[in-house]
Amino acid sequence: MESPVRVAVMTFRLHAPWVHSLKEKRMVVKSLVTRLQNHFHISAAEVDEQDTHQIIEIGTAAIVPDSAMADHLMDELSAFVESNTDAEILEECRELR
Repeated sequence: MESPVRVAVMTFRLHAPWVHSLKEKRMVVKSLVTRLQNHFHISAAEVDEQDTHQIIEIGTAAIVPDSAMADHLMDELSAFVESNTDAEILEECRELR
């Protein structure tokens, strides 16, 4: 029996060359995570590279009814991250569970 809901999971690996302290990085991460959560009503958090100044890794997760909605949401998340930070997107991973 197929599950009636899916979980859309995305991970963004970003490079912020202007960040020179963990305090600066926390401000960038907190701002982006809060905007993602408020705009899309999804779960979002820094998931790796917490001790590296210029690399930011943010994970997101959202419950979606089907794969079409997941694809649409992930496209919107990607565009949102790109337009709401000065950091360069190094990698973007998408997964539907």
